[in-house]
Amino acid sequence: LSKINNGVMTVTGLYALVGIGMEPRCRCIKTESRRIGSYIQKVELFPPSPQCEDTEIIATMKRSGREICLEPTAPWVKKVIEKILAK
Repeated sequence: LSKINNGVMTVTGLYALVGIGMEPRCRCIKTESRRIGSYIQKVELFPPSPQCEDTEIIATMKRSGREICLEPTAPWVKKVIEKILAK
């Protein structure tokens, strides 16, 4: 019975981590390098972490609210990052 309870606690603990925003993996599977700057509402920058060794840049689109991962090495994305960091 205690083994079952420990398993339930472990699974519950993982769900709790996800619930507070700590995802156990990278958010971005693929990235966009085409210029979409005029369609972006906001940009979030996620530095490397224990869960993901990549810098992730996620843009929220104006009309749809959809989130798109941006390619950090694209020249236009680098300019967006510079503007964010300058604030």
